[in-house]
Amino acid sequence: MNPLLQKFETSPFSKIKNEDFLPAFQKLIEETNKEIEKIAAQKEPPTFENTVEALERTGEQLNLVSSIFFNLNSAETNDQIQQIAQEVSPLLTNFKNDLLLNKPLFNRVKAVYDKIDALSLDPEQRMLLETQYKGFARNGANLSEDDKTKLRKIDADLSKLTLTFGENVLAETNAYELHITEEDDLNGLPEGAKEAAAQTAKERNKEGWVITLDYPSYIPFMKYAENRELRKKLSLAFGARAFQKNKNNNEENVLQIVHLRHQRAKLLGYQSHAHFVLEERMAETPEKVISFLNELLEKAKPAAQKEFDELENFARETDRIDRLEKWDSAYYGEKLKQKLFDLDDEKLKPYFELDRVIAGVFSVATKLYGLHFKETNDVDVYHKEVKTYRVTDQDGEFVALFYADFHPRPGKRNGAWMTSYRPQQIKDGNNERPHISIVCNFTKPTASKPSLLTFNEVTTLFHEFGHALHGMLANTTYSGLSGTNVYWDFVELPSQILENWCYEKETLELFATHYKTGELIPMEYVKKIKESSTFLEGMQTLRQISFGLLDMAWHGADPSGIKDVKAFESNAFEATRLFPETAETCMSTSFSHIFQGGYSAGYYSYKWAEVLDADAFEYFKQEGIFNKNVATKFKNSVLSKGGTMEPMKLYIKFRGKKPNPEALLRRAGLLKKD
Repeated sequence: MNPLLQKFETSPFSKIKNEDFLPAFQKLIEETNKEIEKIAAQKEPPTFENTVEALERTGEQLNLVSSIFFNLNSAETNDQIQQIAQEVSPLLTNFKNDLLLNKPLFNRVKAVYDKIDALSLDPEQRMLLETQYKGFARNGANLSEDDKTKLRKIDADLSKLTLTFGENVLAETNAYELHITEEDDLNGLPEGAKEAAAQTAKERNKEGWVITLDYPSYIPFMKYAENRELRKKLSLAFGARAFQKNKNNNEENVLQIVHLRHQRAKLLGYQSHAHFVLEERMAETPEKVISFLNELLEKAKPAAQKEFDELENFARETDRIDRLEKWDSAYYGEKLKQKLFDLDDEKLKPYFELDRVIAGVFSVATKLYGLHFKETNDVDVYHKEVKTYRVTDQDGEFVALFYADFHPRPGKRNGAWMTSYRPQQIKDGNNERPHISIVCNFTKPTASKPSLLTFNEVTTLFHEFGHALHGMLANTTYSGLSGTNVYWDFVELPSQILENWCYEKETLELFATHYKTGELIPMEYVKKIKESSTFLEGMQTLRQISFGLLDMAWHGADPSGIKDVKAFESNAFEATRLFPETAETCMSTSFSHIFQGGYSAGYYSYKWAEVLDADAFEYFKQEGIFNKNVATKFKNSVLSKGGTMEPMKLYIKFRGKKPNPEALLRRAGLLKKD
């Protein structure tokens, strides 16, 4: 019996075989189509209940199975799962198109939508109806039959191309290793990083040390290794992923993806893919996004150039290098930071043992929102490293199930993300609570040390946990509007605001104790963390702006004239370039956020949400970072509400006013002092 076709409370990972997925998808698509057809073919006149609400409730098991499958394809994939993904994705794309291009169904939804003002709908019902109607109208319901056929073909091709793009990046990341046999080549590298590299070599049956392109291996080497030639070699390998003349090359995939997205937008009556996407974002138009990024650029560029010049001069004085290259940035940045602040990750890491940081982020959630976390061993997981927790509120009521997966593995893509296995919804009077997961790639424990995090990994954990809180505290009627189902440029607010707590003394006192001695992090370190928080912030801001502008360049205009991915990218980076160009590397061929993930025409949203989070955190600071009233307002106005209202209305409900962009510039130290 196929476990994916049975009802299950928690995802039955240990019972699932890879060969269960395809038949499960085929059967569940067939069953969901019957549910949809029943709604479309009703004789009764369309109402909110028998059409809009009924449609929202279809395909629940299909959604659960999709969540399991695509999460595994990101966190625990293999050749077989990737092959199944290539078969399943077109099936799901066809299913989605069958739904959105179903004329009788659309006519029923439209009939309800046309009398929206005459119906007695609460704000959430109204939002569901508007979202559903737009979903049809924006995705081809009004197209001719010929154009519907074209749309289906474009969507099927896109689903395969984006999958292939991601597979190629993962294959390239896994294929490269820097094998070191001379210990002198590791000079400068901290003991923990050397031990991890030796462990990786041993796992691969090699002598010496192995550095990989996984972040916990790559970043310490770029930051500390004195051997400039090896840093260059590693940096070029990282930057050349899916840009080499081999079967994993993504140049053609990039061109095909942007061409198809543009064709799709034109078919639907939009000027570009960005125009299509941004219609459903706070930013509204590509012009507004570009203007927003350029305003930030104007403020950040002088600061970034000044920082770059200082860093280059420092590198010249230190090691007499001619010019600062990309592979020098992290190394000399770390050296200069140590000189200015006498602070580095190696001093801090002993105070950030992973288990204590987890306990710390849980304490923050307890103090702010009254949540309690109890680790449990009776929940099925997809890998032995995955931890699970039952989350309850201050009255002991069940709030959510929480999964956490922290370390790199060959079948896991780089980076960190939050996802869910079961959404929150209120159905038949029962508030069904969500199952939420975060996946990260943190420094692994070694034979002699537990997992000790860099400060950057600490902020990453807080970031992903902020997304998790958005999912856990969801409290809406409909799953389609629950948790992180919000406008893409609003979704980063709950994650980015939580990062702010990492810099506060009151927070660090909760968990930052030495893993051997139990001694609390020295207050001078806390002061230095705070002082150094804006170190090289101009360069960091410029980097984020450059990615946002590259994304808009790919998606904001007709791409049919683009023949050369690298040349196009170089041109897009012109206004934000600080470092000399390297011919061997290309960002676009491994820019998974926009070519595989959901960030196409949306990468700007990290910066957009930073404006919101800086302004929102000023409110917390003003009242006290653990102020219950402010936390309750944030929970009730933002975290629990999902996509039930327009984001700016939710934000104003919390803050009492629109965000002030100067809060971000103040925090980043980019505002000129009078």
